[in-house]
Amino acid sequence: MRVFYAWILAVLAAAIPSFGGDKISPDRVREIAGWLPERPAGFGWPITNRAAWTRLAGLPAFARVVANADPLLLKPLPELPDELFLDYSRTGNRDRWQHVAFERRGRIAKLTLAEALENKGRFLPPLEEVIAALCAERTWVYPAHDAALDNFYGRQSVPDLGAVFMAMELAEADYILGDRLRPETRRLLRENIDRRVLEPFKAMVEGRQKEAFWMRIKNNWNAVCLGSITTAALAVKEKPEDRAFFIAASERYIRHYLEGFTSDGYCGEGVGYWNYGFGHFILLSEAVRQATGARLDLMSDPAAAQPAFFCVRSEIINGVYPTISDVHPGTKPDRQLADYVRERFGLNTPPAGKGLPLAGMSQGLAMTLMFSSLEAPLPVARAMGIGPESPLRSWFKDGGVLLCRTGAGNQPAFGVAIKGGHNAENHNHNDVGSFSVVVGHTMLICDPGAEVYTARTFGPHRYDSKVLNSYGHAVPVVGQQLQRPGAEARAVVLQQEFSEAMDTLKLDIQSAYQAKDLKRLERTFVFRRGSAPALEVCDEAGFGTPQSFESALITWGEWRQASTNTLEIRDGSEAVSVNIDTHGQAFQVRGETIDENVPTSRKPVRIGIALQAPATNVFVRLRIEPLGAEPGPARSNP
Repeated sequence: MRVFYAWILAVLAAAIPSFGGDKISPDRVREIAGWLPERPAGFGWPITNRAAWTRLAGLPAFARVVANADPLLLKPLPELPDELFLDYSRTGNRDRWQHVAFERRGRIAKLTLAEALENKGRFLPPLEEVIAALCAERTWVYPAHDAALDNFYGRQSVPDLGAVFMAMELAEADYILGDRLRPETRRLLRENIDRRVLEPFKAMVEGRQKEAFWMRIKNNWNAVCLGSITTAALAVKEKPEDRAFFIAASERYIRHYLEGFTSDGYCGEGVGYWNYGFGHFILLSEAVRQATGARLDLMSDPAAAQPAFFCVRSEIINGVYPTISDVHPGTKPDRQLADYVRERFGLNTPPAGKGLPLAGMSQGLAMTLMFSSLEAPLPVARAMGIGPESPLRSWFKDGGVLLCRTGAGNQPAFGVAIKGGHNAENHNHNDVGSFSVVVGHTMLICDPGAEVYTARTFGPHRYDSKVLNSYGHAVPVVGQQLQRPGAEARAVVLQQEFSEAMDTLKLDIQSAYQAKDLKRLERTFVFRRGSAPALEVCDEAGFGTPQSFESALITWGEWRQASTNTLEIRDGSEAVSVNIDTHGQAFQVRGETIDENVPTSRKPVRIGIALQAPATNVFVRLRIEPLGAEPGPARSNP
């Protein structure tokens, strides 16, 4: 079986040329250098600009920053011994190292912000202690990204998500605090930023070092690494031509990230990775726009518009978003990112006058200062007027995902997410033909989302997990076979009809299964609006010889078999009924808790609906309707 995981480093590295093939034009570097200021700069303001920091201190979002940092004056910096780094290579556990490392790294933002806001020098000694400790670490690369320990033992220096974040945060702290840090501290952090991140990247671009896989990959890694590296370089590189090189390189390589979206802007990685990846695309775009005096604005690239609007178009109903792919249930588009997108593309009326409309804490020091120093009005990159093509649905035709909603004022609010696509998207689950159902604010039939990441998650045994393979999704088991991974497992749209009253989507999902004698497998979704909203899911299969067939529903709620042909699924005060029609073929219903390590408080439950005897022709229709609210505590997802 040939499976390509976009995130498996060894496979990706083997697929990438040893040396860079995209030469950066010296003319382009000189042109960009002419747009740059004489001195490097990060986001926000140096600590000496007391008017700016006093204004920020007066905002509610920053009211507790100093108080929250006070305990760090007495709390010792946790040790990060080599044995903790080696834990992953021995056990596959990511969390034990990350728990300590993230606490250490997180102090950069906490202490820098507290010092800049208070301006009394109290937080400088512990911050310099953190910087010294971080610069003494063998590597800034995460253990999960250094399975062969090449970075740990110094055999190579290939920056990853963790290393580039460290470089960016330290560079931002250096820009803000400047000479308030001791000269030896500034030299130390700049030497480490160069040696661990900036110089290896430059060597890769120039063809002197093998490229990192993420330079041409079409997922969040590309945007996160390029955005972080460029932001760091703009803050610490003294010569304009040096800074211009990193801008030109990112301008060239960031196109790979944008190509990872379908042409209609669907993000196969899911909402959480849109926040992470596109958030860093915004960071890169804003760093470059500000540094070049708006002469280069990556957000104005036509290829950025549709990916930007994934955050606008991906809501099912009532602030509930799909949990397709490696998404933690309950994840939503980041408010600051979504507001930025709306303003840059002309959906929001710019606030009157000047201000800090997006200010607030964000993902680290640089991102926090980026948002907190953006004054209104933001320039409109391209007035697109993009939104849901109808309040009744969002149809990502190229991504194969349909979101259907009842009309405004319909009670209870009812919506569904339908997943076609294929089984090779980034952070893919084997889920061709799956669906989720939302009533009110509660996802009653769900995609279980991500598991807790371990070595298995991103290795050859990824689909041993019952929340990542098709067993943990609302799709059939056909002839005792689960879905296969890979791009060949793909839904083909056979019928697509949308109206105010009803949406129909018919998919051929036969290619997702390698079941014996399977001749035909079609799944039809009919979403009905009006006074009696419902979703019908109809499977029709044909075999050359009698084979077993089982449909399934996944839920975090409670369920019961109300009658021979009817199920009820309830979660808090919301519920749905499920009517089962098999054209007279006997079936049995069985519930099973999916016992995998998931980040939710409740584990998903699989409700299997299995025909009792093998058949050559199969018909299974599930009609799902919202039930009236019942008194009880309301819950919205696990």
